[in-house]
Amino acid sequence: MSADMTHETGGKYDRLIAAARAAPPTSTVVVHPCDETSLRGAIDSAGAGIIRPILVGPEGKIMDTAARFDLDISSFEIVHAAHSDDAAAKGVELIQAARGELLMKGSLHTDELMRAVTAKTGGLRTDRRISHVFVMDVPTYAETIFVTDAAINIFPDLDAKRDIIQNAIDLYNQAGFGRTPRVAILSAVETVTSKIPSTIEAAALCKMADRGQITGGVLDGPLAFDNAIDPEAARIKGIESEVAGRAQILVVPDLESGNMLAKNLAYFAKADGAGIVLGARVPVILTSRADTPRARMASCAVAALYAHARRQKAPSVAA
Repeated sequence: MSADMTHETGGKYDRLIAAARAAPPTSTVVVHPCDETSLRGAIDSAGAGIIRPILVGPEGKIMDTAARFDLDISSFEIVHAAHSDDAAAKGVELIQAARGELLMKGSLHTDELMRAVTAKTGGLRTDRRISHVFVMDVPTYAETIFVTDAAINIFPDLDAKRDIIQNAIDLYNQAGFGRTPRVAILSAVETVTSKIPSTIEAAALCKMADRGQITGGVLDGPLAFDNAIDPEAARIKGIESEVAGRAQILVVPDLESGNMLAKNLAYFAKADGAGIVLGARVPVILTSRADTPRARMASCAVAALYAHARRQKAPSVAA
C-alpha cells in the first residue's frame, strides 16, 4: 500500500478499501446486527473481501432481518445471544478465544458494547487508554484527516490525552496512511494562556513528545483550527512549524468540541467519517445508522488494515 494514499483530493476511501481488499479478509465479530444497516454493512464488507464476519445476537432476529431485506447470510456463522447485552458479552468472549481480530458494532448502543469491552473483569482492556478516531474524508482537504477523541473520553486529562494521541499516531503509521503524521493539538487560540487550560495541556503534550513520551509523530500546539489546517492562516499568524496549516491528526480538547467538529465536517463540508476505537486488545469498528455505505466499508477497511499490520508485527514481537 502506497504511503501516498492520502495525498490526492477525492477517492481517499476508495484507496483505503482497495488496500484492504488486497489483504486477506479479517475475522470480525459483529455484535447484534439486527437491523438492515448493520447487517448490510457487514455483508457488503464481506462481499468486498475485507472481513469474514461472525454474527452474534438473537438468531431469530438476525434471520428475520436478512429475510425481510433479502440479504444473503447463508455463508456466515451465527452465534446466538439472547439480547444486546448478552451479544456484547459473547462478542468479547469470542475475541478472547481468538475467534476474531476485530469487533464490530451492530444495532446496539455504543455504551452497551463499550461496557463489555472496558469491563475490568473479562473485558478487552490493555495498559493503553481506550479512545476513538474519526478517519475523515473531507472533499475540500487534500489529506485524510483524523479527529480524536470525539466519542469515548469526555474530559480527558493529560495522561489520557497522551494515550489518545499515541493511539492515533499508531493507527496512522501502521494502517498505511504514511509515516510520522503531523499532529495538531487544538484549542481556541495558538498561544499558551492560563485562562484556557487546554493551551497549557497542549504545550505539555508537545514537551512530552520532545522527551520521547509520545513517539512516531510530529506535534504542535496549541493551534486554533484555522491555523492547523490552512497554510495562509498560519502564515498570517506568523506560525512556523511542520504541522501548522498541514495537520493530519486533529486532537481536540474534549469530547464535546470533537463531536461538534466531526459533525460540522460531516454536514457542512459533506465529509465521510469512518469510526474506529483503539487501545483495546483488538480494534473496534463503530458505525452509525447515519453513516453512508462507503463510510461503513471504510471503517471496516481501516480496522482491517490495522489488524493486518499488527498480525505482521506479532511474530517479531514474540521472537
